[in-house]
Amino acid sequence: MSPIHVLIVDDHAMVREGLKVLLQPLEYVAVVGAAATGAEALAAARQHRPDVVLLDINLPDMSGIDVCQQLVAEKPGIKVLALTTFNEKLYVTRMMQAGAAGYVLKNALPEELAEAITKVFAGKKFFSDEVQSLLLQAPAEAAAVPLLTRREKEVLAAIADGHTSQHIADALCISLLTIETHRRNLLTKFGVNNTALLIRQAGQMGLI
Repeated sequence: MSPIHVLIVDDHAMVREGLKVLLQPLEYVAVVGAAATGAEALAAARQHRPDVVLLDINLPDMSGIDVCQQLVAEKPGIKVLALTTFNEKLYVTRMMQAGAAGYVLKNALPEELAEAITKVFAGKKFFSDEVQSLLLQAPAEAAAVPLLTRREKEVLAAIADGHTSQHIADALCISLLTIETHRRNLLTKFGVNNTALLIRQAGQMGLI
């Protein structure tokens, strides 16, 4: 029986090497490649044709969510397993909508990661215990949805995709100062004091 071909995608070299060491003793798993960026991941997937991709969400050039969507679109049979520190319902939901087969936190035990790989390869879904609990939580009481301008909606979407203020300013052809003003206005309108809470609140309201 051929081993499960695995591609590792993470922007930290220590994580990539650590995962290789972790998976090496598993006779039914073969690491066929590793990538540090979204672009490298897409190229490596085309070259090595992995069965399972261990994919971090936070990548330097593009969101892991977008990478997942492209991988699944290019190769429908591929199984993407999110491996991340982001324990937020919004990220889980967006990864699954992008076509991921599972979601595992980086604090998972080696046995759990091995089980996740084998299960998604077999066509099943897999979630870390913490993620399952997160998904089972009752939705919070709905808050009033703030009224956003067209530009604020564009900035909010870009923030949710992990882009920096400078990147957003360049993409929208407006000044960095204007972007920072929009960021402050968004925080005020949503009644939060940091970007993580802004994204969570906007996600719960279905705005991103």
